[in-house]
Amino acid sequence: MSLPAEISFEMLTPEIVAKTIDHALLRPDMTIDEVVAGCKLCAEYQTASVCVKPCDVKIAAETLKGTGVDVGTVIGFPHGNSPANVKVFEALQALEDGAVELDMVLNIGHLKSGRLDKVLGEISQLTSAAKAKLPTCCVKVIFECSLLTDDEKIAACKLVEEAGADYVKTSTGFSTGGATVADLKLMRANTNPSTVHVKASGGIRTLDYLIECLQAGAGRIGASATAAIIDDMRARKAACS
Repeated sequence: MSLPAEISFEMLTPEIVAKTIDHALLRPDMTIDEVVAGCKLCAEYQTASVCVKPCDVKIAAETLKGTGVDVGTVIGFPHGNSPANVKVFEALQALEDGAVELDMVLNIGHLKSGRLDKVLGEISQLTSAAKAKLPTCCVKVIFECSLLTDDEKIAACKLVEEAGADYVKTSTGFSTGGATVADLKLMRANTNPSTVHVKASGGIRTLDYLIECLQAGAGRIGASATAAIIDDMRARKAACS
């Protein structure tokens, strides 16, 4: 479901909002029962996807089979410090287990050290390997914007575009900050909108802020407050009718 050309409360529907959300089930203490319940919530609200830990991909795929909700997972999460070949292995295993979307954390230390060739190499290797195995696979690259300068964010945008990945993403939700409007606008301005999309993640807990993020250029939203956001949208729309 595509977004309207003009992003505003009036132009959005609960169904459109739901299809912008990757529902996050990434807490390290999350139980299997909680993962299954979260997947069922995704099916009920018809989110774009669920994003689970790699160990939970199989159960998410089983739970969501036939629902129209995609299964995503994280790679090199949350710090991005695994060697490139380990990230590639993790990605291919996730696809084997039933994931169709991969949110990889780039190597933040290498980026900040100016080792752009290394960062490009790992993103390219993972993207190429994943798309060779599953051509429709969606690869999103997490920057952890709160740890980067604007110049480093711009450099990362260019690397993601060159590597052929599908999304630039603000944050893991497990560092010092989350999605900001300023970062989303910067990322949108420094990537080709016809080939690279923007995902906002981290601290998006209300409908109003979700809409702000969409207006700033995001096409996907990582959130765990999915039910509250969509229920609020439904209630406001009902009050307007």
